[in-house]
Amino acid sequence: MILILPDASLMSVAATLDPMRAANRVSGQQPYRWRIVSVDGAPVRTSCGLTLQVDGPLATQSDCDLLIVVAAFNVAHHATPALLATLRQAARRARMVGGIEAGSWVLAMAGLLDQRNATTHWEDLEDFAARFPQIRVIPDRWVVDGPVFTTGGAAPALDFMLALIRARQGTSSALNVASVYVYDEVHLPTDAQPLVSLGRNSHLDRRLARVVAIMEQHLDNPLSIREIAGRTRCSTRTLEGLFRNLVQTSPAAYYLALRLQSARRLVADTNLPMADIAVRTGFSSIASLSRAFRRRFGQPPTAARRGSKIQSSRHGG
Repeated sequence: MILILPDASLMSVAATLDPMRAANRVSGQQPYRWRIVSVDGAPVRTSCGLTLQVDGPLATQSDCDLLIVVAAFNVAHHATPALLATLRQAARRARMVGGIEAGSWVLAMAGLLDQRNATTHWEDLEDFAARFPQIRVIPDRWVVDGPVFTTGGAAPALDFMLALIRARQGTSSALNVASVYVYDEVHLPTDAQPLVSLGRNSHLDRRLARVVAIMEQHLDNPLSIREIAGRTRCSTRTLEGLFRNLVQTSPAAYYLALRLQSARRLVADTNLPMADIAVRTGFSSIASLSRAFRRRFGQPPTAARRGSKIQSSRHGG
């Protein structure tokens, strides 16, 4: 049974559901059957505006092998006390319960992750850990702890579903399903969730990938390009050349863009004070953040926050 909350990501829904369809197709049998449900049985509008038909409301009276919650934005609004109570009842009759993307927040709000290891989308890991100190939050792509699993976003959900198929139908079936999507970048569950895909892109120069990973890890306390070059055992000149040839910008400009991307997310998706956002993204003051933000995005962060109010954050915080 797959519970889809309003404002869920269509990519995450597809990454959860379609591997089971593909497993049925490649096996010529029907090892997987599913029921798509919503809170009240009404169609669900996803974050991209597409409305999904469902098979009915979340039920508590029937057993199921796997109960999966898929959510993305505005969870605090959608996960009402009534829904959480129903989810707890349904979970008692499921052999395994999972949360995809912000589905982890829903499970946590229902108390289903207490004293367990769990993960969520990388954007929300810090807030998730602060909100739920009783959960051991780790930045892995997906996590299984007993009868409960959680994943990051759509790609980790696909990785988990392939692992599930491999465990139940064997490696050959999982590889056949992966080939349906021309997907060969299968990750381990303990692979960390990167802030940007470039840092993990195996097709790029390994030194460049390492540099970007270092930048990702030091957004709040930026390193000098000389320090980064030293950590990757190459000269500053070599580093400049790598970025110029492969990214068409300088390492300093790319580093600043990473920090501003993070700042824009915090401005739009959280209620953090601007001073805290400046600290988290390595700016010495609100004024320096505002100047860089305006140059990059054409408006100050305060205006960007006002404009973002038409949308909701991933977890509604």
